[in-house]
Amino acid sequence: MLRERYEIDKFFMEIQGLTSEMEPELAQIDAVLDDETIYQIVRADLAQRYPKTQQTGRGSTPVEVILRMLVVKHLYNLSYEKTEKAVKDSLVLRRFCRVYFEAVPDDTTLIRWANQIKPKTLKALHERVVRLAAELKVTKGRKLRTDGTVVETNIHYPTDSSLLNDGVRVLGRQLKRAQQLLSDGVDIAKALFRDRHRSARNVKRQIERAARQGREKTKPLYQKLVQISRASVKQAQRVVEHLEVVGDPMAGSVQQTLQTFIDRTQGVIDQTVRRVFDEESVPAGDKLVSLFEPHTAIIKRGKANRPTEFGHKVWLDEVEGGIVSDYRILNGNPTDSDQWQPALDQHINQFGKAPSQVSADRGVQTAPNEAYAHQRGVKRVILPKAGHKSERRRQHEHLSWFRRGRRYHAGVEGRISVLKRKYGLDCCLNHGLDGFERWVGLGIIAHNLTQIGRKRASGA
Repeated sequence: MLRERYEIDKFFMEIQGLTSEMEPELAQIDAVLDDETIYQIVRADLAQRYPKTQQTGRGSTPVEVILRMLVVKHLYNLSYEKTEKAVKDSLVLRRFCRVYFEAVPDDTTLIRWANQIKPKTLKALHERVVRLAAELKVTKGRKLRTDGTVVETNIHYPTDSSLLNDGVRVLGRQLKRAQQLLSDGVDIAKALFRDRHRSARNVKRQIERAARQGREKTKPLYQKLVQISRASVKQAQRVVEHLEVVGDPMAGSVQQTLQTFIDRTQGVIDQTVRRVFDEESVPAGDKLVSLFEPHTAIIKRGKANRPTEFGHKVWLDEVEGGIVSDYRILNGNPTDSDQWQPALDQHINQFGKAPSQVSADRGVQTAPNEAYAHQRGVKRVILPKAGHKSERRRQHEHLSWFRRGRRYHAGVEGRISVLKRKYGLDCCLNHGLDGFERWVGLGIIAHNLTQIGRKRASGA
């Protein structure tokens, strides 16, 4: 049964008061999280874990505890295991998370509950936090600066050989699980359940060494690795057919996993054939760069130190007070100029009026974008033009308010740096696209809560 919260333990409060008090910043965050709307937004998702979660069963970890422990995790950029340990060891965090003297939920329990929270729910939660920031006068939404960054997925550098090796390895591992569920004869088992990973790994290493001598040296080795991969796929397909007649739920799970990785491995084989043997230039949108995170996109932004990144482009809107007012996880690698109008529309919907000043980088500047901002009521549009500028344009960009706006806009790079270093937006450690969106959303919410807590604690 879903529990709302633990009752306040007066004895705990007395003991905690005698030892150490909350830091002012954390105390302000604690007060913000007392908002009933925030609580109900999260509760609606957690109530859907099982059909009768709200009516029957033993008492669950309270909704309030789950929400606050997830906030602690992202406030301090901890793993689930370290979050559990930190809350266990600290009377202050026990009070903040409303655990008191109750048992702290372990990391696996927290993971299962966290996975119940949908990305749309986190967007609603983020919007509520931004609204509270406006109500508490942390921000008024007068200035908007917008920019994009890349949050990478937790994958190794993708090469055709490494991806083929991954496919053979995972299929071999799942075949061993299937072997325990099937009762075929010994001879059939030897043919069906052979693990080819060692052969694939050895060929992959040979390809890596041969690549230094030229592309032609690797073709025969790739041919061998593709043959090994196809043999593993055929084995797995036959095992899937056998699993269909087994009425065991575990067999259904193994069958589904096998079919998933059969399809992905076959996709890697196809793109390897196209690239290596047909010498075809495979478009980035057609490439699979990870068997485990297939949603990962290939992104090139012209960065000298990072020419190619693997993850998702995330577009951020920031208002004064250091509040990230909106975030959007983009598909593929769209142009920056396409994000200008959605940023303005979202800001107006959120704050009820256009900002007096809005700024972005050179890649966003187009005549239609500038005209759209003026049409929506923006007084000062700071969009520097790339390339050749007319004399009139140079004079316009030399105006004092334009130059001040450029200096103000430079702060968005610092905001992105903080999000990456302190809140984990450099690399997502969750799995799947939903996990990616959850990681980004919780990181930005934790950042905004920190900004609210800091401003309120300082009296600014």
